[in-house]
Amino acid sequence: MLEIKNLVKKYKEVVAVDDISFSIRKGTCFGLLGPNGAGKTTTIEVIEDIIPPTSGEILYKGKQRLSSFKQEVGIQFQQTALLSSLTLRETLITFKNLYNDPADIEEIIDICNLREIQKRLNDKISGGQKQRLMLALAMINKPELLFLDEPSTGLDPQARRNLWSIVQKIKEKGNTIILTTHYMEEAQHLCDEIAIMDNGKIIARGTPHQLIKEHCEGVTVILPKNSIKIPLSQFPFRFREINGRLEIRTNDINSCLNRLLSEHIDLTEMIVRSPNLENVFLNLTGKQLRD
Repeated sequence: MLEIKNLVKKYKEVVAVDDISFSIRKGTCFGLLGPNGAGKTTTIEVIEDIIPPTSGEILYKGKQRLSSFKQEVGIQFQQTALLSSLTLRETLITFKNLYNDPADIEEIIDICNLREIQKRLNDKISGGQKQRLMLALAMINKPELLFLDEPSTGLDPQARRNLWSIVQKIKEKGNTIILTTHYMEEAQHLCDEIAIMDNGKIIARGTPHQLIKEHCEGVTVILPKNSIKIPLSQFPFRFREINGRLEIRTNDINSCLNRLLSEHIDLTEMIVRSPNLENVFLNLTGKQLRD
C-alpha cells in the first residue's frame, strides 16, 4: 500500500527525519512510535503530503502520489475545530459534500457508535464522543489508507477501549491504518507491525511479539516481602527490594516457581509480569513515553 524510500526532512541544520525506509502492507495497522522529538510526527506529515520532504521517495500503491491522494486517504488529527452550532449529523453531512465519492453516512454513524448522539451539538459531547466523531470524519471519503494521530489521548480507559473496538472493526473491513500513539498498550493491542523512531531514525521494527522477544528477556516474579519466611540472606535468587516487595528476574519461570515451592514460600500474592512494548520502548530509547 505504501513504500517509503530514504526519506529525509531537514530544517536548516536540524535533521528531523534521517534517511528512513519502510513499507506498509495493505490491510494492516502500522504503528509509528517514538519519544517526543523523535521525528515521527514530521514523518507522518510528509507521508500525508502536508509538508514536502527534503529528499526521498514515497510510493502509494506502487506509484508516485497523485493529486487524487488526498481524496483517497483519511486523517484523524489530534485537534480539529468544529462549528459548535452544528449537530454531529450535520457535521458529517457537511464533510460528506467535500468529496466526490463519499461513504454512506448511516454506515459511518453505526461503525463509530454515534447513532444515539447524532443530534447533539458539537460542543455538547464528551471527549470520547468527539474522538469517535473525528474518526467518522476521517472515514467519510471511504479511505483505503487511514492516518490516526494519537486517537485516544486524554480518554478514560473505558472510552479508550471503545475506540479500540471501532479501530478493530475498521481493520476487519480491509482498511490500512497508520497509527501514532504514546500508549504502548494501545500499540500492542492494535498494531500488526511497529517501527520505533529516535533521533530521526528507525531503531527497531517488527511485530509486537518479535520486538518483545528480541529486546526483552525473561519475566519478573514479584513477591510480598512478608511471604518470605526464610532469612533473605538464604533466598535462592538474586532480587531487588521495592516498596516491601521482592522482584526476581528469570528466564525459566517453571524452574523458578518449583524452587520457590521447595522453599515453602507462599505464592498466593505472587505476581508474574511478562515484558511488554513499554519495556521494549524504554530499553531502546532510555526515555519515558513523554519527555
